[in-house]
Amino acid sequence: MVVGDISTGTDVLVIGAGPGGYVAAIRAGQLDLDVTLVEKDAYGGTCLNYGCIPSKAMITASDLAHEAGNAEEMGIYADPEVEMDEMVGWKNGVVDQLTGGVEKLAKANGVELMEGRAEFASEDKARIVHSGGGQGSETVDFEHAIVSTGSRPIEVPGFDFGDDPVLDSRQALALEDVPESLVIVGAGYIGMELAGVFAKLGTDVTVVEMLDSVLPGYEDDLARPVKKRAEELGIDFYFGEAASGWEESGDGITVTTENEDGEISEFGAEKVLVAVGRSPVTDTLELDNAGVETDEDGFIPTDDRARTNVDHIHAIGDVAGEPMLAHVASKEGQVAAEVIAGEPSALDYQAVPAAVFTDPEIGTVGMTETEAEEQGFEPVVGKFPFNASGRALTTGHADGFVRIVADEPSGFLLGAQIVGPEASELIAEMGLAIEMGATLEDVAATIHTHPTLSEAVMEAAENALGHAIHTLNR
Repeated sequence: MVVGDISTGTDVLVIGAGPGGYVAAIRAGQLDLDVTLVEKDAYGGTCLNYGCIPSKAMITASDLAHEAGNAEEMGIYADPEVEMDEMVGWKNGVVDQLTGGVEKLAKANGVELMEGRAEFASEDKARIVHSGGGQGSETVDFEHAIVSTGSRPIEVPGFDFGDDPVLDSRQALALEDVPESLVIVGAGYIGMELAGVFAKLGTDVTVVEMLDSVLPGYEDDLARPVKKRAEELGIDFYFGEAASGWEESGDGITVTTENEDGEISEFGAEKVLVAVGRSPVTDTLELDNAGVETDEDGFIPTDDRARTNVDHIHAIGDVAGEPMLAHVASKEGQVAAEVIAGEPSALDYQAVPAAVFTDPEIGTVGMTETEAEEQGFEPVVGKFPFNASGRALTTGHADGFVRIVADEPSGFLLGAQIVGPEASELIAEMGLAIEMGATLEDVAATIHTHPTLSEAVMEAAENALGHAIHTLNR
């Protein structure tokens, strides 16, 4: 029996329950708005279920296995045995705990949860198509809508994610057996993070990249320690190579690439992971029916209040374009909910941190020295190497540095770049400092616990001022 279309109404319809959507829904509920949150797959979205959280769980587990088996320098001798299916099971348990928490928090804040795929019927009406035979659909009338449908992996022509040996990041994180060999197409942050995971689990990893370096978009001196460490793990790199196809070969596959001169190269592997970026999920929404405009790449342009060209329809997270980061989506979700509730809220991207969970990690926030010069500042730079940090040396991870960029005349902090142990955590101090309008003196004068990695931040500020103690001053 097919259930007929029914109709309901809500103040705020949130489409997509990822880190942008569920945060927007909860914040709107806190502001006493009637909220309906629609999700077609899993609460928590790609980040909690298939991306941020599972990848970091696998990074932690593979790091632990690798370090336990490679600690002879510390007098530790071990030969860990990895049961991949059990590791994946543990990872899934972490994911389940978090996604279950999202549902409970949403309900506790009065959010109505609805499963299905949403598409606009007009600028104030959406149709929710429920999955499964005979489930039918329903119409939701809304006063405001927030689009937070996220993004999906970009497919390379000739590499269909439906083919067994061809993996996207979601499929790679669900493998229950460690592949003997793996070709990774793309040396961006997803490709490099997963290259490290599988290399540490014993996979023979080859990375092919169209451009001429790893982590395009990051400064060379940040990417260089990551590439060096990857090579120490046995990862092979081939740059200037565009993946053109694959075919079955013996017990595995052969991946073919082509350089700008038309020369063909072949790489044998058990599987191939394609990680060349992500594209917005806006093609399923029937945005034209609501009059919402997209750009040529499918992203939805928004203003500093997360509004689209249709004032009462907002877009947040990956669908709204760069920076495509989960924490940005969450902040945009909060702002969208507050704007809808009439609060004086707006977005400020001045101090947005970013992190890459490679080995070593990278963390950045604010401006680089070059960007500061381009914006008319007179930058001064302070730097502190981790090989001069007592705490870094005691962890066995002393590659990299902390760099701080400030405006020399005023001392105001403009940006920071960190490559090294726990960079993803250390960058938070600099984000807060920039947000608060702190100066080099403020950071340098703040007593940091000894021995900690965070002392490197203090020493970098002191270096910019010319009086660092544990490194030579500029």
